[in-house]
Amino acid sequence: MGNLATLLLAVALATDAFSVAASVAPRCCPRRGAFRLAAAFGGSQGLMPLLGALVGSLLYAYVRSYDHWVAFGLLEAIGVKMIIDAARADGGGASDQEAQGADPSRGWTLIGLSVATSIDAFGAGIGMRIAEANVWVAAAVIAAVTAALTFLGATIGAHAERRLGRKAEFLGGAVLVALGFKMLQI
Repeated sequence: MGNLATLLLAVALATDAFSVAASVAPRCCPRRGAFRLAAAFGGSQGLMPLLGALVGSLLYAYVRSYDHWVAFGLLEAIGVKMIIDAARADGGGASDQEAQGADPSRGWTLIGLSVATSIDAFGAGIGMRIAEANVWVAAAVIAAVTAALTFLGATIGAHAERRLGRKAEFLGGAVLVALGFKMLQI
């Protein structure tokens, strides 16, 4: 696998992370949240090809039949919660702090998003192993590109939130729901 192929693979794998980061950014603090998202998504995307190469195609034959359902469930749950929280905030009943809910750049939400956006990298690791590519170099490039695009996505999402207010959170939840359905088509 050459340098260009590795870079293109990294960008392709990072597109979900970019979209998710842009979607959840309105719910986390601008700079620190963006850094946490970038670190977690980049780390997860870099680790998964290594795990895929390690485990190889044997285990993937068992996981392949339901991996997209795991990603779907995680993205749907988080997306629907964001939509509900945005609707509650627009309804006027809850305070802004209550409606804000959990910061998606922390805790279990961050772990769930990191796993959901990096499942495809596991399969890529298996493919790289079969193609006898240098998985270590590819994983490092994938991690770096994902971290950079995640930070960019979170920054764009935070700016959109400042302009759109709570509508950005609703839109972000809708994007996560749509990405979840996209996972079912993979």
